[in-house]
Amino acid sequence: MDSRVRIIGGRWKRSLLAVPALDGLRPTPDRVRETLFNWLGQDLEGWTCLELFAGTGVLGFEAASRGAVRVTMLERHPRLARSLEAAKARLHAQAVTVVCADALVWLRSTPPVGQNLVLLDPPYHDRWLERLLPRMSPWLSLGGRIYAECEFTLTDEWLQANGAADLEVMRAAKAGQVHYHLLGKRRGPAQDSAGVHDGHLHAPNGEA
Repeated sequence: MDSRVRIIGGRWKRSLLAVPALDGLRPTPDRVRETLFNWLGQDLEGWTCLELFAGTGVLGFEAASRGAVRVTMLERHPRLARSLEAAKARLHAQAVTVVCADALVWLRSTPPVGQNLVLLDPPYHDRWLERLLPRMSPWLSLGGRIYAECEFTLTDEWLQANGAADLEVMRAAKAGQVHYHLLGKRRGPAQDSAGVHDGHLHAPNGEA
C-alpha cells in the first residue's frame, strides 16, 4: 500500500504526494528539506531547477511550491513517472516537466542548460555521485547550487579525487543516516561569497 509525504512550504504547503511501495524509494525527510530550503532562502521565485532522481518528486515540488518557474524532473521508473504526472496534474503545477529517462543517459544526450538548482538524491551504494558530479558544472548558472544527498560525507578532497574539482562544498549536515550537502562552482582566490547573504542564497530572475 502506498504511503504519503507532505510538502512543507510554499503555496502547496501540507499537500500530500504519493510514495509508491517500491524498494529503495526514500523521500527526503521533512527535517532535511526544511534545512535545505533555509539554506536556499525559502523564496525560489524565478529559479530553474533540475531533479535527476525525482522519485516521489518531493524536492522538485517543494521548489515549484516556493516559486521556481521551471522544474525538470527525471525518473526512470515508469510507475514513479506516472505518479509524478498525476501529482503535477492534481497541483496544477505548470512549472513542472516530468521526463521518464535514466539520468546518466539523459545527461549524455542533452545539451547543458544552466540551472539555479540541481537536485541529486540518487539510490545509495551505486556510486551515482562519482558518475554524475564530474558532469554537473556546465548545468549550473552563475551562482547555481547542487543539492547532493548520499550515505557518506562529501568533502572538497572527495570531489577532487573523483573528477569534480571544479565544485566545492558550501554547506553540509547530517540527519540520521542521511548526509546532505550544498555544492557550488569552486571560487577563485579573489572571489568572496557573492550570492550568499545572511546565510541565504539568492537567484532572482533566473540568476543565482
